[in-house]
Amino acid sequence: MFGNLSGRLDAAFKRLKGYGKLSEENIQEGLREVRLAFLEADVNYKVVKDFIASVREKAVGQEVMDSLTPAQQVIKIVHEELINLLGRKFQGLNLAGRQPAVIMLAGLQGSGKTTTAAKLARWLKGKGRRPYLVPADVYRPAAIDQLKSLGAQIKVEVHPTEPGASPVDIARQAVSKAALANLDTVIIDTAGRLHVDEALMSELKDMKSVVEPQETLLVADAMTGQDAVNIANHFDKEIGITGVVLTKLEGDARGGAALSIRAVTGRPIKFVGVGEKLDALEPFHPDRVANRILGMGDVMSLIEKAQETIDQKKAQELREKLKKDAFTLEDFRDQLKQIKKMGSLEQIISMIPGMKKMKQLKGLMPDEKELIRAEAIINSMTREERRNYTIINASRRKRIARGSGTRVQDVNRLLKSYAEMQKVLKKMKKSRFKFPNGMLPF
Repeated sequence: MFGNLSGRLDAAFKRLKGYGKLSEENIQEGLREVRLAFLEADVNYKVVKDFIASVREKAVGQEVMDSLTPAQQVIKIVHEELINLLGRKFQGLNLAGRQPAVIMLAGLQGSGKTTTAAKLARWLKGKGRRPYLVPADVYRPAAIDQLKSLGAQIKVEVHPTEPGASPVDIARQAVSKAALANLDTVIIDTAGRLHVDEALMSELKDMKSVVEPQETLLVADAMTGQDAVNIANHFDKEIGITGVVLTKLEGDARGGAALSIRAVTGRPIKFVGVGEKLDALEPFHPDRVANRILGMGDVMSLIEKAQETIDQKKAQELREKLKKDAFTLEDFRDQLKQIKKMGSLEQIISMIPGMKKMKQLKGLMPDEKELIRAEAIINSMTREERRNYTIINASRRKRIARGSGTRVQDVNRLLKSYAEMQKVLKKMKKSRFKFPNGMLPF
């Protein structure tokens, strides 16, 4: 997410830091690089123009020019302006008023509405709400089956939509049924088209007038860049949207849509999709996103992710085992699973301040496949072997390698790493080092 943009901005700021004292000419040169970085990221041209003008006005002030660290002052100004551009603060869902609350998802075909509906239901369920999923896309029968399947995975009730029914009638009946079943949040997955057309807008307007949703969210594909901004603008003018969910932001999206949508439409980005799994939906916090873009990390999101995925009971049990020097390969495997639940290693690293800028990190960064391989090797061991690795002789190592589809060298490497880790843990124990939330530095 924003990888290329972050790299270009970092290069621009390094150039500014090379000057002991900044002049208007230096600042102009630095801002030219920032401008090019934004345009390459497919940010709306007018948004870039206004952003650079605002930064320039503040950066050439006497306070910056006379500062002992002028480059850092410029970075601070860019950071503040980025937060302003992205919307200042997280704008949550407005679910107050008439119950059940209704959220209507709109967007073009292929933008990820159906998956987003399930992700949103899962997120709301985690916040203590009782969501009800409504498949209202009768033009694509697979959409109904898909939402039923996703609803079953997250254990959320799905409305029994009939393929030939009217979408407006489906929405009306679903809201009534949710009220009777004491379900407090209705999420309607509407139909999409390959492009914006009059029939689609007319149907959405009719549905909106019947169910009166508290939230009308546009689901837009971040990969389409400025097209996503234009689509958001069009939907807002036609039906009135309350916010945007940007999907596929984990891919090769350059970030232009995220940086342009609010400035162009005036509507906030409320969530972003950062993966295909149903837990890959993040609330959009402008300050945290600005931090990530500028390589400052996102500690708060990392903590929240850890709190959501880490089993606190197991974490406490692990602390006790560490105190007794009883950390086994089973515990090692459980820790690998915890890390995998938190997302990709690249995603986790991007949230740690300064880590992405470390050149040596690329050499130290373990391959995601290595984690999968390690877990397979441990699973191929007997319970006795996992609890006492010293009994694993040469013949047992061959058997473990065959069972896990790996080589004996892979088994040897894992056992060697584990033995070295035990030594490190003992040293940390002696120094009274405390592990946060039971997580280990793997």
